[in-house]
Amino acid sequence: MGSLDTNPTAYSAFGDDATSDFQPLNPDDVRSYLHKAVDFISDYYKSVESLPVLPDVKPGYLRDQLRSAPPTSSAPFDVTMKELTASVVPGMTHWASPNFFAFFPSTNSAAAIAGDLIASAMNTVGFTWQAAPAATEMEVLALDWLAQLLRLPSSFMNRTGAAGRGTGGGVILGTTSEAMLVTLVAARDAALRRSGSQGVSGLPRLAVYAADQTHSTFFKACRLAGFDPANIRSIPTGPETDYALDPARLLEVMQADVDAGLVPTYVCATVGTTSSNAVDPVGAIADVAAVFNAWVHVDAAYAGSACICPEFRHHLDGVERVDSISMSPHKWLLTCLDCTCLWVRDTHRLTDSLETNPEYLKNDASESGNVTDLKDMQVGVGRRFRGLKLWMVMRTYGSAKLQEHIRSDVAMAKMFEDAVRADDRFEVVVPRNFALVCFRIRPQGAMTEEDAEEVNRELMERLNRTGKAYLAHTAVAGKFVLRFAVGSSLQEERHVRSAWELIKKTTTEIMEEEM
Repeated sequence: MGSLDTNPTAYSAFGDDATSDFQPLNPDDVRSYLHKAVDFISDYYKSVESLPVLPDVKPGYLRDQLRSAPPTSSAPFDVTMKELTASVVPGMTHWASPNFFAFFPSTNSAAAIAGDLIASAMNTVGFTWQAAPAATEMEVLALDWLAQLLRLPSSFMNRTGAAGRGTGGGVILGTTSEAMLVTLVAARDAALRRSGSQGVSGLPRLAVYAADQTHSTFFKACRLAGFDPANIRSIPTGPETDYALDPARLLEVMQADVDAGLVPTYVCATVGTTSSNAVDPVGAIADVAAVFNAWVHVDAAYAGSACICPEFRHHLDGVERVDSISMSPHKWLLTCLDCTCLWVRDTHRLTDSLETNPEYLKNDASESGNVTDLKDMQVGVGRRFRGLKLWMVMRTYGSAKLQEHIRSDVAMAKMFEDAVRADDRFEVVVPRNFALVCFRIRPQGAMTEEDAEEVNRELMERLNRTGKAYLAHTAVAGKFVLRFAVGSSLQEERHVRSAWELIKKTTTEIMEEEM
């Protein structure tokens, strides 16, 4: 055995490559490559405003420009960066562009990028506290900090001051879909136990509820959690509630299910729906759900960030009576993807369904019960060090600047809304909440709803083809509506004003052609 280690020719059978000095983490290369990457990032943010928001490429373009097979030989990093610049960047939809108004924003900041970079370099896999003590405790701390900014009750916090550890806590997941899925699973198992079901035999009797404005990912998560699609209730909403879930209607539907022998299990309330930014009444929904002992989850993915501002916090009134709440700082709180924060009032209800405890992960710290093993609050086991970037954003900017960021976006959205209302060719379709304006060219003269849809679709497509702005659409009460979402991290008033001028100009051109 020892002679093999000392024989300089022992590995010759494997060829020259086996003894080559390949060092993927050579310190000089790390410094050189990252300096070039940082220069690229800095230059990208300086130039992104001038790039077309939507790329003019065809499906399959990238394979035509780059090799279809992986290279055998190495290449200088400069070659890789050159191909990135020449082929990848022109095919990107630039979410970072200040002319991006399509979907809810995907915000970012220098602190978040730095945090994500450092976390990627450390590359820790924090499934247990022992596997990454600082990463685990940083995530717990960041979640408790954010919970305080949102003025969540102490029952949702990991640490409750002098009282020590509470029953609640949080975890950072990738997306809202995951937050919904894990809470649905916990609610499912609790309902099965409550109804005396043996195993999953009672699963076909469980029912779940949400408004028809709830994000489609909820209905997908319900299917993944095993709920019968026939028992997934999508409750219609209308202008009388500004497209929010009506608690009285919810009560009717849940009672009808009980009368039919079903078990109400889970209600999803949304603060800031995707289509119309509707806000479901959290407290009233919690009161209805309590009658049936159903789990209540609050999806505040987008608008939850605004609730760090006192003037928006009332949208979470009643949250102390729900079972879980999630929000995504990667949408509007300057923390890059992926970062969805989930808090639950009783972590045991989550870990009872999701815990996994193989022999190779057992350790004294976990057995003591004094630490949080975050693997038991998510679908998988492995996990990234997401807490670092969130902590760095809050530590670097502080609550005052984060609130200023939210308020600035809301003010710009209001400015756009006022401009739309002042032009009688347009209408604001639903009352503006936060920084989303839903508007359209209003039907005029003999124009039917079908005509209105056609002209608004034409407006959107022409705007997007210019590359100077990117808007998306939705359907509200059967109407084709344009969504103008303010919030890209680089946006200023001039970008909003410029987009409105482009909208007016394009609308004039379309109407002149129609005449």
